[in-house]
Amino acid sequence: MIWGTVDLPNGKSAFPTYHKLGVQVFQIELNWAQTAPTKPADPRNPNDPAYQWPSGLDQALQSAARYHIRVCILVIGAPSWATGNPSPFTAPTNPSDFAHFLTAAATRYKSVRDWMIWGEPNRNANFNPEPPNSPIGPRRYALLLNAGYHALKGVSRKNIVIGGNNASYGTINPQQFVNAMRLPNGKPPPLDYYGLNPYTARPPALHQAVCCKGGRDIDDLPAFETQLQHTYHRTVPLWLSEFTISSNSNNRAFNFHVSRKVQARWVTAAFKLVNTYRYVVGLGWFNLTDDPPSVPGALTTGLLTWNLKPKPAFFAYEHAR
Repeated sequence: MIWGTVDLPNGKSAFPTYHKLGVQVFQIELNWAQTAPTKPADPRNPNDPAYQWPSGLDQALQSAARYHIRVCILVIGAPSWATGNPSPFTAPTNPSDFAHFLTAAATRYKSVRDWMIWGEPNRNANFNPEPPNSPIGPRRYALLLNAGYHALKGVSRKNIVIGGNNASYGTINPQQFVNAMRLPNGKPPPLDYYGLNPYTARPPALHQAVCCKGGRDIDDLPAFETQLQHTYHRTVPLWLSEFTISSNSNNRAFNFHVSRKVQARWVTAAFKLVNTYRYVVGLGWFNLTDDPPSVPGALTTGLLTWNLKPKPAFFAYEHAR
């Protein structure tokens, strides 16, 4: 899986490159706040005139279909009319508003089967209210996930609902988030897969010590899966949406980096590691291209340089299976 742009910086489609890399799933965001800036009169109807569906998503779906690549949509962002707050990272007052939007989205994008409910809601930069060391945020998220699950399944039982979608660390770390993510009846919210972005500053390898303070990186998957099995009383497939390693320099997202050669070795090691676990259904890389050096805090996590030259990690990803 991969996160990346629909078009390359030179204006050409990125999908021939994804095809060459062997990408099976292209992940893309759908922002509720941007799509429904005003409240629809018929919110379950994708043709309601209030909806402003993003053209980039339509383009991605068309290009992905041409190369037989699945598309996974991450739904995030709440409009102010649903929250009473200008921040799009505020939980909606009524989860049914979110459910209605998902019904409309799933009806419009019938070819999409994989749906992620919010991104990294264990970070208060992405989801509020989220007081540190409090169950308030996870419980609000549980209501959102529950509503989204039933809405998506109501459109098609074939839809796969990916919940959690935690960062490896956060305002509330994944271990605590799972423990606190409960509905008012005390049960965990329904989901098909649990999403985790298992970023790490240590090499992907078996038999590493578990992260401290409830963090869960790519080396902690067995411990995390054990917790999920205890919570859901079944094997819970893991959707590892985002994983990446900065090369050459720190940047605005990561305060550590490795060389380009080491970045490539970690790509190979990460895929080798997750392939040992039957409960991992996908590993996603973030992202395709580096930022230009002129960008403040330029990201250096790409498989291509900013001027589209393949890095060693490009070939490592291409051959990782």
